[in-house]
Amino acid sequence: MKKIVTVIVAAAVCAAALSLAACAGGNERTTYDLTCSYSAESGALEADCTVNYVNTGADTDIVKFNLYGNAFREGALYRPISDELSASAYYNGSSYGGMEITAVTGGEWRICGEDENILEVTLPDTLGSGDSCEIEISYTLRLAEVNGRTGIAEHAVNLGNFYPAACVRDDEGEFIECVYYSDGDPFLSDCADYSVQVTVPAGYTVAASGALEESEGNTYTYSLENARDFAMVLSDEFERLSLEVDGTVVYYYYYSDENAQAKLAAACDSLAYFEDTFGDYAWPTLSVVQTGFAAGGMEYPALTMINGELDGSDAFSAIVHENAHQWWYAMVGSDQLNCAWQDEGLTEYSTLMFFENSPEYGITRTGLVNSAISSYRAYFTVYNQIFGDANTAMTRHLKDFVSDYEYVNIAYNKGLILFDTLRESIGDERFVAGLKSYFAANCGRTASPEDLIACFEGTGVDVDGLFESFIEGKVII
Repeated sequence: MKKIVTVIVAAAVCAAALSLAACAGGNERTTYDLTCSYSAESGALEADCTVNYVNTGADTDIVKFNLYGNAFREGALYRPISDELSASAYYNGSSYGGMEITAVTGGEWRICGEDENILEVTLPDTLGSGDSCEIEISYTLRLAEVNGRTGIAEHAVNLGNFYPAACVRDDEGEFIECVYYSDGDPFLSDCADYSVQVTVPAGYTVAASGALEESEGNTYTYSLENARDFAMVLSDEFERLSLEVDGTVVYYYYYSDENAQAKLAAACDSLAYFEDTFGDYAWPTLSVVQTGFAAGGMEYPALTMINGELDGSDAFSAIVHENAHQWWYAMVGSDQLNCAWQDEGLTEYSTLMFFENSPEYGITRTGLVNSAISSYRAYFTVYNQIFGDANTAMTRHLKDFVSDYEYVNIAYNKGLILFDTLRESIGDERFVAGLKSYFAANCGRTASPEDLIACFEGTGVDVDGLFESFIEGKVII
């Protein structure tokens, strides 16, 4: 990771009405019931995961799960951390982990995929469309020492993508297998319901995606509904601040921060702004967590990881950016594998909108747009010199990006420039009305670029050509 007046009002009214129900999702969703225990001595998570899998596609004899944690094993084909970030990520030098499946109940199983990244379960009977089956998976997640999404960071244990996640099915009914590419967010998931029980060593605090339902000793049980993912961060160094914003309890977990109150304020301010501008936040809690992280941060539903080395405007920008992802990724999903600009570009621009309307932070729209243009032009010049022709197409698979540098400039910087150009073209009212409509119509589902474009065109303007010129790399910046 704004007949004209009539159309704008109609779009806004439609958005307001839809937002009350859009994130409710369908009545039948896959559920994950996880029981896990973390050992600081072994650096591993032992877990049992019961999945009530709901088949939303055509009849199938198999179910596939992404094993994201296996990307950290020694000998993996793809590195989970980019070359640019490896030095700061692996703080003690090379380190490895892995996800070992120890038992599966509910069908015959095997580990497969391009990089041993898939658990395939063959069912005893064909699973019809709309039907469900129960699959029990026991596994051990060994954690590398790494400042990353999944691993033992310098001050905390990051548990993002820590369980077998059911693969999304495409329009042809095929399971989409997610290889853990180092550039971008190589994850794709449908919304599901979660019940997670975790036992931690004495003295550890748990920051989690869900609301705390029960605690007994060092065991905590959380629940989260209609979410694309569930994540946790564990630490024996955490302190915690909290504040309620329009019924949502916002937590800030930190281990070393002289400006903790200001960070909590930024989280609360941005949550309130995004709710007012786009639509209601879906969950009862939001946890913002300072932790070891090589990049600026990482988004999960109801939880964000923020690089603990950041301070000042960099820290505020990371907090606001990851909060914006609650709308553009967590609630409104998109194809992060092929259309990374759709959530990252819009998230970058939503961050700009917040700072534009919050002058006390000292970050301006002009400054952010000029910075994005300058960075993008530098990328274009450098890659033209190196490769003879810079690839400026925005819609492409993560594996097709040459580097993290290219990915950031295409998905983030060019994405921000796209949305600023769109806003200048159609005006603030229609721009914001389009975003409200996009959120209301797609909350709880995965939106395509065409869905996004349609919501802006629903305000009475033709923007297809503008999007095409950016996405296909025709526009000159």
